[in-house]
Amino acid sequence: MNHDTPGYRLFRYVTLTLLSVFVLAPLYVMLASSLKTLPDVQGEFTWFPSSPTFQSFIDIWHTVPLAQYFVNSLIVAVSATVLSVLVAVFASYALSRWTFPGSGSFKSAVLATQMFPGILFLLPLYLLFVYADQNLGTDLVGTRTGLIVTYLTFSLPFAVWMLVGYFDTVPRDLDEAAKVDGAGPLRTLLQIIVPAATPGIVAVCIYAFMTAWGEVLFASVLTDEQSRTLAVGLQAYSTEANVYWNQVMAASLVVSVPVVAGFLLLQRFLITGFTAGAVK
Repeated sequence: MNHDTPGYRLFRYVTLTLLSVFVLAPLYVMLASSLKTLPDVQGEFTWFPSSPTFQSFIDIWHTVPLAQYFVNSLIVAVSATVLSVLVAVFASYALSRWTFPGSGSFKSAVLATQMFPGILFLLPLYLLFVYADQNLGTDLVGTRTGLIVTYLTFSLPFAVWMLVGYFDTVPRDLDEAAKVDGAGPLRTLLQIIVPAATPGIVAVCIYAFMTAWGEVLFASVLTDEQSRTLAVGLQAYSTEANVYWNQVMAASLVVSVPVVAGFLLLQRFLITGFTAGAVK
């Protein structure tokens, strides 16, 4: 098929334009609604605010304790990401470089955990946390620690499976060269393997952070007022008397900024890492 014909270029431009409108239209409605007053956003839908105002971006911090929710989400997401990547790096290196009885079954079991819907684990996890609280004195229900442990059960299996694939692409000759130079397994992992697999580790970090940042179901059950995260806290803008839609939209934009900025920054890093790996 000739891709340089005027007809094909027109088809490509029209398709990309429609896709862009489909993706960007909800974001524009969110931005326009955040700039409206509450009566304006509750009235008949319009594409443009009649009296644009940034008041909703100020009110969101007073209507609900958004700053506290932001701190809770940041602590939970960063902790779950760091712990899952730290454990996954060591586990994946062992699975990639050594074969032991049951290693194949273990890999299959790790992959199988991703085939079950998360809601199946809600009640078992809650009961385990209650048991730990009553018998071991470990306070997990209603705390950020319990939520971090919960998100580890989601992100860790995927991180292990993904990093095993990345470590397999790193030539074993590097391990042998490091061994000849007197490096042990730990030094080889930290100084040779990890730098070579940086794109994979960054991708795992993005997945683990975004999973913890936007999760709603487990956070709504396993947190209380003090440990509530942003994804659950946005529901507080809805009361029995009213729904502050303009503040909901403004808060959604504010909480999305760190994730979008971090993703764009790491995306550039990912591209650099893949390019560097291609010329090694």
